[in-house]
Parts: sequence; structure tokens; C-alpha cells
Amino acid sequence: MLSFALLYLSGDPAAAIAGETANAEDIEAVRVYYGFDRPWVVQYGEWMFNAIRGDFGESYYFKLPVSQLVAERLSVTMLLGVCGISFALLTAVPLGVAAAVRPNSLIDRIALFLSVMGQAMPSFWFGLVLIVLFSIKLRILPPSGSDSWQNFVMPTIVLGYYAMPAIMRLTRAGMLDVLGADYVRTARAKGAGEFRVMFKHALRNAIIPVVSLAAVQMGFMLGGSIVVESIFALHGAGYLAWESIGRNDLPTVQALILVFSMFYIVFTFLSDLLNAWLDPRMRVG
Repeated sequence: MLSFALLYLSGDPAAAIAGETANAEDIEAVRVYYGFDRPWVVQYGEWMFNAIRGDFGESYYFKLPVSQLVAERLSVTMLLGVCGISFALLTAVPLGVAAAVRPNSLIDRIALFLSVMGQAMPSFWFGLVLIVLFSIKLRILPPSGSDSWQNFVMPTIVLGYYAMPAIMRLTRAGMLDVLGADYVRTARAKGAGEFRVMFKHALRNAIIPVVSLAAVQMGFMLGGSIVVESIFALHGAGYLAWESIGRNDLPTVQALILVFSMFYIVFTFLSDLLNAWLDPRMRVG
């Protein structure tokens, strides 16, 4: 409801649809035709009633059903999100474990440097740097499009690097706490190998908060893909959102907000189920 209200308060949608050359009569005719002359609460109620039935209306700009537009574009965004979170986990978790095993060492300093850089560097700037380096200078990766797997390499790095710092720091902190626990010392005293101690006893418990964080980051990635897809011209749901915002295509924007919100809720729920599987103590509650 808040996003719906903000969309209508951000400007006159009738004037945006009518165009810059439209006069007052044309704008008023558009306002009446699309129902913008009614209170926004009434418009929201009608939109919500139709959305429950799977009808998100028709795009003002594309003149196509919004559900069809979102369904066509969502696969690209989902693929990018899965690749991004996979890159973040496969990079951040091993670095976090290595940094915890050897605190204040060179690998710990490298992990800290990557974490600080990931937080300080804007995604759009990082994306432009990769385009200049790999597309213009080296010419080994395409700068835009979504036709092949090569088009997803740079967007995956940019989107995954955004989630790396938090996952890396949480993994390092969790491993430092777990490595000093009594059950880890007991496992070592019983003669368990270092690999078994690290991955069966220590990491399994330290990874529980990382799973929850990864689910949250996955939700953020789907919403944050708007910037990345705009830079690399990936025709996914994020790029569709950017196009729709610029053209005041309100039904499409509102549907995308709802879809991204639902994915956030689903990923959070799945993380709770996975944590319950990793830690049987969580099943009691």
C-alpha cells in the first residue's frame, strides 16, 4: 500500500502517459480513462482485488498484460540472482573460514581488504570498471545483452561482490566463536582429523546465521538487480522495472514490487527450514 501511494504521489501519471505535447483536456481525458480521477485508496483496492486473481492489469507503455511481461523477464533476473549468490557464497565462505583459522595473517588481511572494498565500492561504478577492462580494453566479454553465458559473467561478479562482505565477516566471526567451543576441543582430543573438525563440527554450526543472511541477501539481490541489469542491459525483471519507472508504467512497477517482496518472504522461509535441518535444536520451537 505504501509503495502504491508513493507511486501516485511521485507525479501525475496522466500527464506522463499523455506526453509532453498534450494539453489540459487531453490529460484530463487520460485521467478519466485510466481511473486516476478516483481516490488512490479506491484504485489500490481494485488493483489488490484483481492481483489476488492473478490479474495485474495492462502495461501503459508496452500495451501487454503485466503478468506476461513479468513472466518473460523474471527468468533472467532469477538466473542472475542464483549466479550472484552462488559466487558470493563460494568466495566469501572459504575466505571467512581461512581468515578465522589464521587470524591476523595475510589471508585474514586480504579478506578484510576485500570486505572493506565491497562495502565502499558502488555497484554501478564497479560494473563500469569491469566493462572498461574486460569489454573495451581486453575485449573478452560482451558489455551488454543476455544471449549467452558470457553476458552473465560480469553482472554475476558485480551482484555477488555486493553480498560478499557481510557473508565473509559473519563466517569469520562464527568460526572464531565455534573453534573455541568445548565440543570442538573434545573432537580434537578424541583424535578427529582437522578437516573433519572444521567442516563437520565447526562449520556446520557457524554456517547457520550465514544461511539466514544469504536468504536476505538473495532478496536484496533481486531488488538490487535493477542497477546491475541497467548497466549491462540485461533484459530481466530489474531492467523492466527501470524502464517502467522511467515511463511511469505504474501497473508494471507495482506488480514487480509485489513479486520481489514475495520472493524475499519465500527465501526467508526456506532459510528457516534449512537452519532447522542443520541444527536439530531449532526444531523444538
